[in-house]
Amino acid sequence: MSDNNVRDDRNQDEITDSSEEMISSEELNEMRVIRREKLAALREQGRDPFLREDFDADAYSEDIREAFEAMEGKAVSVAGRIMANRHMGKASFIDVRDAKGKIQVYVRQDAITPEEYEVFLTYDIGDIVGVSGTVFKTRHGEVSVKAERIELLSKSLQILPNKWQGLKDTELKYRQRYVDLITNPEVRETFVKRAKIIRAIKGYLDDEGFLEVDTPILTVIAGGANARPFETHHNTLDLGMKLRISNELYLKRLIVGGFDRVYEMGKMFRNEGMDRNHNPEFTMMELYQAYGKMEDVMAHTEQIVSRAALAAAGSMVIEYQGRTFDLTPPWDRLSMQDAVKRKLGVDFDRIETDEKAREAAKQHHIADADKLTRGKIIAELFEAYCEDDLDGPVFITGHPVEISPLAKRDPADPRITRRFEAYINTWEIANGFSELNDPIDQYQRFKDQQAQLESGDKEAHPMDEDFVNALEVGMPPTGGLGVGIDRVIMLIADAPSIRDIILFPTMKPAAD
Repeated sequence: MSDNNVRDDRNQDEITDSSEEMISSEELNEMRVIRREKLAALREQGRDPFLREDFDADAYSEDIREAFEAMEGKAVSVAGRIMANRHMGKASFIDVRDAKGKIQVYVRQDAITPEEYEVFLTYDIGDIVGVSGTVFKTRHGEVSVKAERIELLSKSLQILPNKWQGLKDTELKYRQRYVDLITNPEVRETFVKRAKIIRAIKGYLDDEGFLEVDTPILTVIAGGANARPFETHHNTLDLGMKLRISNELYLKRLIVGGFDRVYEMGKMFRNEGMDRNHNPEFTMMELYQAYGKMEDVMAHTEQIVSRAALAAAGSMVIEYQGRTFDLTPPWDRLSMQDAVKRKLGVDFDRIETDEKAREAAKQHHIADADKLTRGKIIAELFEAYCEDDLDGPVFITGHPVEISPLAKRDPADPRITRRFEAYINTWEIANGFSELNDPIDQYQRFKDQQAQLESGDKEAHPMDEDFVNALEVGMPPTGGLGVGIDRVIMLIADAPSIRDIILFPTMKPAAD
């Protein structure tokens, strides 16, 4: 049979494919036993695939297809996992998936010897093979490799989900991400986009003169945010320690030390609830710019997010779950107080005291209103009634000082701070401000937060006297920014859950 007449009749009755029908648990166990028996037989023949250390693959599936005209008739070596097999007597087709896609391989008995062909017929879906052969196109126009040699590089002892249903169990997808990546190619694309987004963000910051640094993950004081930390113990030092909830205070120490522009992208850990937007272990990027202010880091936020979208999605206009968001700078701006006024008609320009603010809070069903200050009530009303309306992208500004222990006060109104949060799709994706560099003010705010901590607020900010000492040494005016990288990736990759863009999300152990 000449190459031009090679057929790939995928609908023939005698063609078999990867577990196309549902398999009972009894049959599944039997199939696993058979695979182990096949491995034992290979070992008896001196063909143990697990003794192989390497294979000299010199081409990927995607490269062969894209450069077919130049590669037709050329010798290539490819390696990957068998995803389908179609046996037709003395000739077979298999689909081999590698890191860049999938390619068809044509295997003839007379091309690889009858003995090798018999061994090849024992290969299973999921096995990893190396193929050496020549590039050609079937009569149906599919770019393929005609095998001259095929080697088993690893034996799969498990049964992959069938090709029609794939791995659909959501919990199992996250627990067995390795199977998810094999059976659902679109999942791989999500994590390719994640890598592009991270690379674009770092590239922008590098171009802007920011220095990438590393700061401690294990710390005695988990500061820089209002969140409950994970706690652990260092045996040698007999010391209680915590996983960081933020890297903010260490990065600011570097500003004190003379680095004018620094950033760090890394894992943070918060002992809090889990939902589609929250994972206890998540990725945050924080930057600090000496001699910069709130507006400077707002501009960085716009550039970081819009350029990430351009790099991964090819446009600053993205689609998320059927909705369109234009990330092109500049973004809208709205104060927290004005957002509350627009939504509820409550004008805090006319409410000057805690008592009157509590009356407004009670009218809108805010819990424990009698314990709250005017600023806390503004924040509570905003969170309860306004966040869900923020399609964005939009910057919310004017945060009360009570909820912003690390931000500089607004000279025009000392009750609020020079802080912003960026919202897209009702989600907070960034938080930044003109940093508080007054050590006396900072110490008092830490004291207030410490009192809240001691009264039972597990998320209040602890006292950090060494950080206050750093401010006493002197920190220049500084703009700071934190970006929730996972949420940005969710938006750009159109992922419905944070667990879809984290390779191995936090999971409760599976029941026995």
